[in-house]
Amino acid sequence: MNVVQTDQDLRSAEIRLEKRLLRQVGRASKEHRLIEPGDRILVGISGGKDSWTLLYLLRQLQRRAPFDFSFVAVNLDQGHPGFPAHVLRDYFEAEGYEYELLKHDTYSIVLDKIAPGKTQCSLCSRLRRGILYNAAVELGCSKIALGHHRDDAIETLMLNLLYSGRIKSMPPRLTSDDGRNVVIRPLINCAEEEVAHFSRLKGFPIVPCDLCGSQPNLQRQQVKRLLAELNAANPKVKGNLFAALHKVVPSHLMDLELREQLGLGEVVGTDPAVP
Repeated sequence: MNVVQTDQDLRSAEIRLEKRLLRQVGRASKEHRLIEPGDRILVGISGGKDSWTLLYLLRQLQRRAPFDFSFVAVNLDQGHPGFPAHVLRDYFEAEGYEYELLKHDTYSIVLDKIAPGKTQCSLCSRLRRGILYNAAVELGCSKIALGHHRDDAIETLMLNLLYSGRIKSMPPRLTSDDGRNVVIRPLINCAEEEVAHFSRLKGFPIVPCDLCGSQPNLQRQQVKRLLAELNAANPKVKGNLFAALHKVVPSHLMDLELREQLGLGEVVGTDPAVP
């Protein structure tokens, strides 16, 4: 009896979590015009927890949306040794997803261009992005959906602040420089821990990235650990950082070009640095 009750509790928790994630995706889509009538969306599938969750939620949203849109799951085999492409193919076919499996050996390029011990993610990501941009055009897709969530956004904010000297993060919707593609991030309101928990509950076939996984001292991992420590001491830290991305006060920043664009003159108000 206890086992049955436990199974029922787990299923109830899974349903509640799915509804919460769907609400967050729906809100992000409405606020930022992420998914619109007639869209055909390329969904980038890395094989990780985030992209699988994104794919699943998009299908659920498609069934509930008051308008039609379509999507195609696209995975890029970058030539990593032992990459299990069959795992993704089997899952796509078993679940009835439209899909495309691409293969381009960017792995060798990254190893050739990046010195041992140096961060490989930037070049790897740039090469992957270019291939996906081209694929979206070839597949007739109006948008590219990526699985970045709330924690990715605040980690990127911290990385830019600490290591690049810029106040910059991940926008929910972004038009590429060449104007050919629109990149959307439907999971932008979702917390990583909930995405991870949902992925475990659904039993998605996780395919790890062996290239990035071999670099434990990446700046992003350091920032992730720092945020985890701060959030453990104050559970509002991550939420406050994410809220800050929605509450920018340009008059109290020092970007002269931005101030000129916004027509901001002399700052009038209380100086927060003065008691």
